[in-house]
Amino acid sequence: MDIVDRFIKYARIDTQSDESSTQTPSTQKQFNLAKEVEKELLEMGLTDVSLDNNCYLMATLPANTRKDVPVIGFIAHFDTSPDMSGENVNPRIVKNYDGKDIVLNESKNIVMSPSDFPELLNHIGEDLIVTDGNTLLGADDKAGVAEIVSAMKYLVDHPEIEHGKIRIGFTPDEEIGRGADKFDVAKFGAAWAYTMDGSELGELEYENFNAASAKIKIEGRNVHPGYAKDKMINALHVANELIALLPVNERPESTEGYEGFYHLISQNGTVEEANLSFIIRDHDRAKFEERKMIMENSVAALNQKYGNRLSLELKDQYYNMREKVEPVMHVIDYASRAMEELGVKPHVRPIRGGTDGARLSFMGLPCPNIFAGGLNFHGRYEFLPIPSLRKASQVIVKIAELVARD
Repeated sequence: MDIVDRFIKYARIDTQSDESSTQTPSTQKQFNLAKEVEKELLEMGLTDVSLDNNCYLMATLPANTRKDVPVIGFIAHFDTSPDMSGENVNPRIVKNYDGKDIVLNESKNIVMSPSDFPELLNHIGEDLIVTDGNTLLGADDKAGVAEIVSAMKYLVDHPEIEHGKIRIGFTPDEEIGRGADKFDVAKFGAAWAYTMDGSELGELEYENFNAASAKIKIEGRNVHPGYAKDKMINALHVANELIALLPVNERPESTEGYEGFYHLISQNGTVEEANLSFIIRDHDRAKFEERKMIMENSVAALNQKYGNRLSLELKDQYYNMREKVEPVMHVIDYASRAMEELGVKPHVRPIRGGTDGARLSFMGLPCPNIFAGGLNFHGRYEFLPIPSLRKASQVIVKIAELVARD
C-alpha cells in the first residue's frame, strides 16, 4: 500500500480524544485505528506486536545485522485534537498546486488562501492533501503513524538495508496531554526514540515549553443591583481584574520563538461565580517558575482585596526535554545526518508546544521530535504536502541505516 493511500485510510477513521473523559483511552474509537495498524504490522511480519487495554500499540522489527547496534524507536499518536471534528474526514488531493486560492468547500464558501496562509507558497508544484472544509485533516498525527508503518514495510521489503532492532510505538490521547501517562518505557526497551509529530519539512526539535495549567474559581456575592453599593462582588469583574494583572504582551498572539506566555483558554460564569482556565508556557525553567509565581501573586492580591474569594489550582504538565537530550546529542546528529543525506535541510528550533517525547525524555527515553509534514494542524485549513509525507518516512529508514552503519 502506498503511503498516501495509507494516510488517507487512517485519516478517515475518527480518533478524536476527549479531555472531559477520565478513561484511557479517553475515547474508545481510538481502538478502531489501533486495531487496523495492529493488523497491518502482523501482516508485514513484525514481532512482539501488542495492543494493550489502554490503546498503546508496540511492535518490533528485528535486527538483520550481527553488529552491536543500539535499539532505537519511533513513536506517533493515534488521536486527533478535540479542537475540531474528526468525524467523516473527507481528504482530497490538490494536484500540482499552482499558488492560488484553494476552494475547500464551495457551498460554504470556505477557501484556503495564501494571503492568509503564506506557507502554501512554499509548496507550489506539489500535490497537497486537504480537507473538505468541514473537519480537520488529522495529519497530526496520522501522518506520523503512516510514515512509521510505511518505513517498517520498506525495511521488511529491502533486507539489503542493514539495521538494528527497531521498536515502534503508538499512543492514545497525546492531544489532551496524556499520551505518555501509561507508556511502558521498560517494555519499549529502546536506547532512544523519535516522535514523528512535527510540522513543516525539515523540523527537528529537542526543546519544548515547560508547561503548567492554572484553574481559578471566583466566588462572587450577588445582591439586587439596585441596592448593590458596597455589597455586591461581581465574580465576572473580578475575573477581568485578574486577566488585567497579567502582561498583555505575553499572550500567544504576541509571542514567538523562545518567548513564553499566559494563555486564557476558557472563561465562564455569572455574578455569583466565575471560572478561568489558563495554560502557562516558557522554555526557560527559571522564567517558567517566575510565571507561576506571578499567577499565584495575582490571585493572592485579589484575595486580599476581596476577602479570599479566589481559589487557584496550579499544576505542572511537562518540562523542557532539552536537559535530557543534550547529554546524548548523537541522537540529534543521526536525525540531522539522515535529513541531509536525503537532501532535506534540518531546521532545529524549539517547539512552541509539547509532545509525548517531552514527558518520555523525563521517563528515561530521550525522544526528540521530527517533522511529519503537515501544516495548520487542528483545523479545517490543515494540509499535508505529499512530498513531505514521503520524505519523513524516508528519514526513518535513513536513521535506522545510519545507526547500523556506524
